[in-house]
Amino acid sequence: MRFLQPLATAAALLVACPAIAQNVPPEATPFKMTGNIYLPNKLPATDARVASLKVPAGFAITKYAEGLDKPRMMAVAPNGDVYVSNRVAGTITLVRDANKDGKAEVQRQVAQKPNLHGVALKDNKLYISAVREVYVADVQPDGGLGELKVLYKDLADAGQHANRTLAFGPDGQLYLSVGSTCNACDEDNPENATLLQIKTDGSGRSIFATGLRNTIGFDWHPSTGQLFGMDHGIDWLGDESQMEELNQLKQGANYGWPSIIADGKPYPANKPKSGETYAQFDAKAVRPSLLYKAHSAPLALVFYRGAQFPTTYKNDAFVTMHGSWNRAQPSGYKIVRVHFDAQGKPEKFEDFITGFLVNEGKSHFGRPCALVQANDGSLLMTDDDNGIIYRIAYAKK
Repeated sequence: MRFLQPLATAAALLVACPAIAQNVPPEATPFKMTGNIYLPNKLPATDARVASLKVPAGFAITKYAEGLDKPRMMAVAPNGDVYVSNRVAGTITLVRDANKDGKAEVQRQVAQKPNLHGVALKDNKLYISAVREVYVADVQPDGGLGELKVLYKDLADAGQHANRTLAFGPDGQLYLSVGSTCNACDEDNPENATLLQIKTDGSGRSIFATGLRNTIGFDWHPSTGQLFGMDHGIDWLGDESQMEELNQLKQGANYGWPSIIADGKPYPANKPKSGETYAQFDAKAVRPSLLYKAHSAPLALVFYRGAQFPTTYKNDAFVTMHGSWNRAQPSGYKIVRVHFDAQGKPEKFEDFITGFLVNEGKSHFGRPCALVQANDGSLLMTDDDNGIIYRIAYAKK
């Protein structure tokens, strides 16, 4: 169902009416929350609609697997098996292309616990994150999983952002994204709105970076080893704000949320918790490397390390934009490419796959979610709305 509804003025923190305005002290900061709720209608992903997707010359996007229930995050095993999470059902499903024809024939549930979401593979073990737990299980010879053993069961509460994601860094350490409990607030638990570095034996964890509202997608540059992540901007600041952030994530760094947003703008509703002025806090916070259109909802970031795509794609990143629900003119619903220069610095965003948004933005037939590189160098992307995994391959030689 499509709906469009401007927020009522009751949602404003400052209501502009004479009876109140005359009593506003001179030091008050004018501030109003505003926005639109608008979710395009969902359409089925028919073969004709998939064929209409716009891809760069030489590329093709096809259905790798369908009929899945809300597929979210993925991890690819050395033999090509794909493990897919569904946080709503709390399941992990094994998806297998046994004959290597680019279309999976096998779908088999291999685990179930509440809220399973993030997945990462290392040394024949699958690590899985839920809201407050991290599990590990041995991968069996047939692709099934052994007992899910609890590594951690005391992660920070979820609140608004329950999508914990996992990835192994080039240092062999496991990293876990923990979103904020709210749109914008002072967190009670210091592990909310962070990226954590966790020990895989369950012996401890530490905060790697903080001030990150909801960095679901992150990955390391293949050449420089620098870590980059896409952070979700604050809602209800209008259709054009707050923009999504591409951040270079450094150990011990603070990225500003909730007091500093985008390229150094103060957020009046949340003064720095430290008691510093906005200027003092901003001087220590790390600014984004790039900004992207507000409310696009980035969910995955992956650097291209394969050999199938043209060499110009090597060491560039791809980001899935899940799509807005709170913008009058929808944004996202696409995959974008992030160009990096020879020194590993991000330069710009560029559309890579578009066309999921149709009928002048009134409808969609796909919401890009997870993105991983398959063993043959193609990319796999989940659509958690229509229950599909897509395969993106380069065929033109």
